[in-house]
Amino acid sequence: MTPLRIGTRGSALALAQAKQVETALKAAHPGLEVQTVPITTSGDRFSAAGKPPAAAADKVKGLFIKELEEALTGGAVDLAVHSAKDMESRFPAGLTLGAVLKRADPRDVLITGDGSGWEKLPAGALLGASSLRRQAQIRRRRRELQPVPIRGNVETRLAKLERGEVAGLILAGCGLVRLGLADRVAEWLPLEQFLPAPAQGAIALEIRSDDPKTAEKIAPLNDPDSWAEVAAERAMLAALGGSCRVPIAGLARAQGENLQFVAAVFSSNGMREIRESLSGAKKQPELLGRTMASRLRAAGADRLLFGGGNA
Repeated sequence: MTPLRIGTRGSALALAQAKQVETALKAAHPGLEVQTVPITTSGDRFSAAGKPPAAAADKVKGLFIKELEEALTGGAVDLAVHSAKDMESRFPAGLTLGAVLKRADPRDVLITGDGSGWEKLPAGALLGASSLRRQAQIRRRRRELQPVPIRGNVETRLAKLERGEVAGLILAGCGLVRLGLADRVAEWLPLEQFLPAPAQGAIALEIRSDDPKTAEKIAPLNDPDSWAEVAAERAMLAALGGSCRVPIAGLARAQGENLQFVAAVFSSNGMREIRESLSGAKKQPELLGRTMASRLRAAGADRLLFGGGNA
């Protein structure tokens, strides 16, 4: 029997997520042969060193995704496992979203060297935050703190904390849980103050559009509520012309047949925030996402995101 080949990055977190997918596939299809194929991407090499190219954070798109998608397009693997928040808002030709696993807790967390919580961080404390979204929200909630860009995988960032390069880190909590590091969390940050990145907490399975056999095999892994939430959030991101590298936050939550959606955009200095809330039918998540984007645009989102509207 030809094994179903799972393409994944080679980082510890990516491998843990691929293992979760493999376990779910074997539970859904007893006897199915599954092979995990780690692919060391350019992004992983820079991440391991903690030194991406200077333009990487803002200009190099899909640093962690490109080689995985090339392997998928070329037939080297049958599906690619991604953290959904890291994916570009539009798929390359010939590829599509095949399934979204049940979403984990989407909240960000604070990790500190001594376990201190958010309110006990001293003025001037350096907080490592990899995204403009996190940096802006740090500045907005406590202007006396100093967010600093931090690169590298989870292990690299934790090592920087241990060396005292920063007083704390803001990370996605789900990644720490998947790595068995939940005990490192000093505080789970409330959604009202730290809105997560679109699709944060979700594992996405990308497949070839012309591969119905793989689509059928992964179908039992799809969680309809999580799919709808991610679809709404990604549709908003695409309509705004954004990516995971701009200060856009959003979280849709399934409630019965509806989605409750909260989203925000920030100026890079955290001085300005535009926030909107909407609800809509769960069966039309893309429409809800586009409507959210229109609301944010009408309130001035484009100027904040792309026009330097920091005042």
